[in-house]
Amino acid sequence: MSSACLLLTGCVLAGLLAACASMPSAQDMQQRQAAYGAAAGAPVHSFRMVAGESVYSWEPLDDTQLVVYTRPTRAFLLDTWPCSGLTVTNSIGFTSFAGEVSVGFDKILTTRGYLPCAIRQIRPVDMARFRLEKEARRHVEVMARDNKDGTPASPVGGN
Repeated sequence: MSSACLLLTGCVLAGLLAACASMPSAQDMQQRQAAYGAAAGAPVHSFRMVAGESVYSWEPLDDTQLVVYTRPTRAFLLDTWPCSGLTVTNSIGFTSFAGEVSVGFDKILTTRGYLPCAIRQIRPVDMARFRLEKEARRHVEVMARDNKDGTPASPVGGN
């Protein structure tokens, strides 16, 4: 193999590794989905976009759920039919009427080439509850060490 081919192969592999490192794991996504689901309230018919502004932030949870932040402290969990462009798009938009996005009428717009995603359900997210859910899922195990070389102490009742 030529050195140019080896260099190209190395760059491609490094790029793939970097892409995988920046993607959340399936377990992380399931935890986020569970936290948002637990913090989401009863379904509502619509939500209002902030006049003259775009969406503050958004996060796809899978190909059927999207979290939309209309403000830093206001979020909605949107359920859609399976939507192939939802998890891979770099930008989103919404159809709306007079700044209001409604179930059954409006759609999520993703990158060109993908069909718009019909909105099946909208639920407001209780951000205080979401933060509590998120904190509750963080768990750190701490073991005391029994000597100066840093090895962990033997478990209670151990050999």
